[in-house]
Amino acid sequence: MAKKRKLAPGARPNKPAPAKHPRGRGHGHGNGNAKPQQNQNQNQNQNQNVSKDTSNNTSPRQQRHAEPTIPFSAEDKILLVGDGDLSFAASLVEHHYCLDVTATVLESNRDELLEKYPHAADNITRIEEEEGCRVLFNIDATRMAPFASKTSGRTSSSTALGSGSHGSSAAGLMDRIIFNFPHVGGKSTDVNRQVRYNQELLVSFFKHAIPSLASSGSIVVTLFEGEPYTLWNIRDLARHSGLQVDRSFRFQASAYPGYHHARTLGVVRNKSGEVGGGWKGEDRAARSYVFKKKDVDAHSSGVQRGKKRPRKDDDDSSDDE
Repeated sequence: MAKKRKLAPGARPNKPAPAKHPRGRGHGHGNGNAKPQQNQNQNQNQNQNVSKDTSNNTSPRQQRHAEPTIPFSAEDKILLVGDGDLSFAASLVEHHYCLDVTATVLESNRDELLEKYPHAADNITRIEEEEGCRVLFNIDATRMAPFASKTSGRTSSSTALGSGSHGSSAAGLMDRIIFNFPHVGGKSTDVNRQVRYNQELLVSFFKHAIPSLASSGSIVVTLFEGEPYTLWNIRDLARHSGLQVDRSFRFQASAYPGYHHARTLGVVRNKSGEVGGGWKGEDRAARSYVFKKKDVDAHSSGVQRGKKRPRKDDDDSSDDE
């Protein structure tokens, strides 16, 4: 039976301390120039100056890298698209205390999902134990019906997939729609064709995701860095789909305990059919892109429409459009 966490009125659920970047370095607070006791007084001022200089050399960029960016809050209504083995959804529920998570997968039923990801059964249990969280099967990112209500007001109850309409009277319900590492799979070994197939996937996803967005909601798509993913030109695809680029940031898998990157084609098996081996996608550099509907008031995100957002002194958050 699903459990519901009870919170005091207006209280926010406690969250665990953010995980550190796996490659981050600690910043020393000492000056590293310790002297013998007899020289301590003589060099006291000098050591203090060195300490101050060291502190001043710790840039805001380095400080921000220590803490990952989490693009949602525990109270958000979150839709996860193509969630693979559901380990990301389970982490949101168990470790980020998210109260309303709808995790969807392309596989038509539980058995088909477990054939590809045998360990997903535990994740399903963790998700469905939390009241307000659910797993939906047979949801195609390129064809999904909107998660929306027929009135302009928000509802407290869950709205079933497809119960909304594409008409102007339908209001999207989702505060965050997250699609991690979208990929069509091994349709072609030709790079140009793979790029085109994945671009078509993203365009169709954007088209069908927008009606599910709440008025101030956002879509978050995470891709690996480098080619061929940079060839997809995700920012341009989003703009042509009626979205505006809000920001991007470095995706840190370590911020989601229990999460493991799931291959589109399923787990790696040896010649005997046993599960094991293979690369770990969560160890690769990746970036998340945040998009909002163009008709959202630009003031809500602190951006003036039609102007380029200033780029911050931080390569972890690229806000240029």
